[in-house]
Amino acid sequence: MFIIGNLFVATARVLDIALTLYMWVIIIRALVSWVNPDPYNPIVRFLRAITDPFLFWIRRTLRLFYTPIDISPLIAILLILFVKYFLVATLFRLGISLGGKPL
Repeated sequence: MFIIGNLFVATARVLDIALTLYMWVIIIRALVSWVNPDPYNPIVRFLRAITDPFLFWIRRTLRLFYTPIDISPLIAILLILFVKYFLVATLFRLGISLGGKPL
């Protein structure tokens, strides 16, 4: 049973790191958007390619297309934090209860 526990602990750790990185990418994209960057810059194109599908889904779901201030990055960060505090914590505790070792 400890193998499944270790799998859940490892999955929780990797998911935690991935969500943290994605949250920072969203924050960087929001900060870069304030300075009106060159749309052909490779860094700007990468940031938009990574974040636009998720932010567009939030805008479409909450119908935020015609608001003067784009609050979709804030909502995305709140969703990421919710997933981290709920799903990651649940996976980690489940893994520990099944005999996994915390790293």
